[in-house]
Order: sequence, then C-alpha cells, then structure tokens
Amino acid sequence: MASFFILIGATFIAYVLVSNAGDPLENARGLPNPTQRLQTMATITQTLHLDVNPVFRYFIWLKGVGGCFVGKCDFGVNIAQVPVNGQLSLALGSSLKLITASTVLAVFLGIAIGIITALRQYSGLDYTVTLITFLFFSLPVIWIGIVLKDIFALQFNTFLQRGAQMSWATIIIASVLIGLIAYSLFAGELRRRLMTGALSGLVAFAVFYFITVQQWLLNPSLGPVVIALLGVGLALGVTVLTSGLGNRKSLYTALTTVAVGVALWYPLQFFFHNGMSGWKLFGLLVIALIVGSVIGYLYGGDDRGLSARNGAITAFTTSFVIFVDRMFRAWHSYNTNTAINGRPIRTLGPSTPNLQGDFWIQLTDTMTHLILPTITLMLISLATHSRFSRASMLEVMNMDYIRTARSKGLTERTVVMRHALRNALIPMATVVAFDIAGLIGGAVLTETVFGWKSMGQLFQQGLLAHDPNPVMAFFVVSATIAVLANLLADLAYAGLDPRIRVGS
Repeated sequence: MASFFILIGATFIAYVLVSNAGDPLENARGLPNPTQRLQTMATITQTLHLDVNPVFRYFIWLKGVGGCFVGKCDFGVNIAQVPVNGQLSLALGSSLKLITASTVLAVFLGIAIGIITALRQYSGLDYTVTLITFLFFSLPVIWIGIVLKDIFALQFNTFLQRGAQMSWATIIIASVLIGLIAYSLFAGELRRRLMTGALSGLVAFAVFYFITVQQWLLNPSLGPVVIALLGVGLALGVTVLTSGLGNRKSLYTALTTVAVGVALWYPLQFFFHNGMSGWKLFGLLVIALIVGSVIGYLYGGDDRGLSARNGAITAFTTSFVIFVDRMFRAWHSYNTNTAINGRPIRTLGPSTPNLQGDFWIQLTDTMTHLILPTITLMLISLATHSRFSRASMLEVMNMDYIRTARSKGLTERTVVMRHALRNALIPMATVVAFDIAGLIGGAVLTETVFGWKSMGQLFQQGLLAHDPNPVMAFFVVSATIAVLANLLADLAYAGLDPRIRVGS
C-alpha cells in the first residue's frame, strides 16, 4: 500500500515538472501557414488538455493510466497525435531485455568478485580488481559504449573477416595474463600457486593455438566430448561449493546428472531442429531441473534436499553448456547470412532488419545486439555490487559466530557457504534494488549510443519536443520498476533472514 502512494506522489511531482518544462505548442507556432498553424495548435491543445491547469490535468492523465488496473491503459497521445500506448509497447520490450540482462550479469559477477576479493583481502587480486572496477565506475557511460563499439565490434568484425587468425604475440600475452589470474585466484603455498598459474597458462596457450589453427571462431562448436569435460568440471565446482567432495551422494548426483545430459545430447539435436521456440526451450530447462532434482532425491543420503538441490544446479549448468553449443552451431549460418555480411557483432538497434532464418538465427541475432549495450551497463554497476558485497562479507567474517564455527573444526567452505554468505547477501538486496533504478537512467544514454528505439529514445524525443505524455510513460514505467524492485528487496530480506519473516 505504501508503494502505491509513493508511486502516486512521484508521478504527480513529475507531471507538474514536465508540464512546466516547456511549451508543447512551440513547433506548431512556427508553421508558416496561418490556417494550418491555428488548426494544429487547437488540436494539440484539445488532445493534451493544455487549457486545463497542470494540477487538474494530472488527474485527467491519471484516469487514463489508472485504467491499467482493469486492462484499459491509456497513456494519451503525443504531439503528433500518435497513441503513446503503441510507442510504449514497442519500446518497453527492448528496454526490459537490456536492463534484465545487464542486471543479472552485474549482480552475479559483482557478488562473486566481491566475495572472492574479500576472502583474498589485501592480495594482488584484491588491489587489481578494486582498481579496475572503480575505473569503470568513474568513466562516462557514453565513453564506455563508444570504446566497446570500436574494439569489440569494428575491430573484432574486421578480425573475423580476415580469417580470425591470432598472432603469436597475442597468444602468448593472453596466455600469460590467464596464468597470472589463476595464480592470484588460488590460495595456499607459493609452489602450488605457481604450478596452478603455469598449468593454466599452458592450457590457455593450447586452446588459443587450436582456435587459431582451426579458425574455430568462424565455425565454432563444442561437441559431446567437450560438453562432458565442461559438465564434469562444473559439477565438481558446484559440489565443492554446496556440499563438499566428501559428500559422496551429492557428488554422485552431480556426475550422474552430467552423464544424463551428455547422453541426451544426440536426441536433443533433432528436437532443436524441429519447430523450436522460446517456450519449448524454457520447458526443456524445467524438465532438466526436475530430472536433476529427482536424481538427487533417489541417491538419498543423510540430506536428500541437499542432493536434490545439487542435482538441480548441475542440471542447470549442463543445460547451459548444451545451449551454448547449439548457439555456436548456428554461428556460421548467422555470420554468412547476406543481412550480416560477415560482421556479426552489431552496433545499432535491437535487431537486424530483413534477417531471414530459423529460431536459432533470430536468437543469435538478439544476443549479438545485446552484447555491447549489456556490457556497457554491466560495467558501471559492477563496482557497486563488488565493493558492497566485499565490505559485507568482510564484516560478516569478523563476527563472533564465524570464529565459533571455525573453532568447532568446520571446514572453510562450510564456514563461508553455509554461515557467512547468506548473512552477507542481506545488505545486497537493498543495493540491487537501488541499482536497478540507476540502470534505467543509464539505459537512456546507452540506448542512444547503440541506436536502440526503446524507452530511452521515447524519453529523449518527448523531452526535446516538450511532449509530456511520452515522458510520463517513461517515468511511470521507471518508477514502477523501481518500486517493484524495492518490494522484491523486502521479500528477499524475509528469505535471507528468518527473523524478518517471523515479524512480518
């Protein structure tokens, strides 16, 4: 109820400000034909109710918007007498895709980076990540977007057109960097860290060499063998984080789930080719989660719930690898499509005009258009999430109950994952809610840089033309998303802290 009144108050203030920000009749007054000028001014005045005081005009506007509760939304018309409802429906879908993708990536990567740097406090990794994240946080959104367009679109597309051949210097430098990252990520004795870094660098060198020799970037695929290796690696990682490798039931659940996924790879290829759609893809994911949970439940053990959860997470990661493999297999057809012309990383708009192709071609096109604007928005949010999660994790790790858990002989994995992580995530719920509202504002600039005809363009054009209804449509959607984000944050508190759930 409080959120509703907040939304009403916010829209009232915004409507009054927008109404006094400029003259909607400014362009009409400049028409050379007197008859047309008077007629246009009268039409705009009538449809926008400009002859009514802005305060009372707000309630006329609110009556139309209030129809959304009964399925009859009416955001009015713009100065050109075009219904804002149609403009909003076209713009909202593109903006939601962009904001959702950037938010999910920023939250997961930011929290993961923050927790890792907290556990490696004052290390070289901690200092490096802090420098990089704050560097991106301080840079303007427009500048980041332009740089990404130049490096990852123009130059990378040219690199693909020239055969996707990496030089020896590039391979060596990239391999050394990966080795240094692996060295800094792992703790323990110096010898062990050096061996880990060296092995990671050698593996990276072999992978880059294979990619260059086979021109893998032009026609990529994974295949069942690589899927199995990646699936096993992810299964081991999930097991280490959730239950530990000592829990054999949970480990067998994860490995069996991967085996089932790899065994179904061949029949899935035929299913993917026949009338695939987004809903069918979502249905397959749901089935995979159910299968993973059932496998964990059948293995049983002292904690069936833990095994079932581990199976579901492993099923999700394995399904994701299979999905990536299928996307890779569509890459060559997409890249050679006449509408793409060998330049797959797109820089303008949410989709390629006149692109013909099946579900996978269209999905690949959506992904390639999302890459650059999503990364742009994600980078400006990464510092916020990583720094807050780091500070929250450090605060929790210094609390008495953590020291008590360690004194009882619990492993560090158990202390971090079962005792510290959940409490460290509680403050992050508020940060994420505020960041979503900030991303909406950043999306206006990002959509302008990448030429998306979305909410940002609707807002910008309305503001420049002193057109109140498109601006208010943008504000209503933005305010609603912000209010819902804060509402979800309150619900997240109840899920993370049982004390809040009891008192609610």
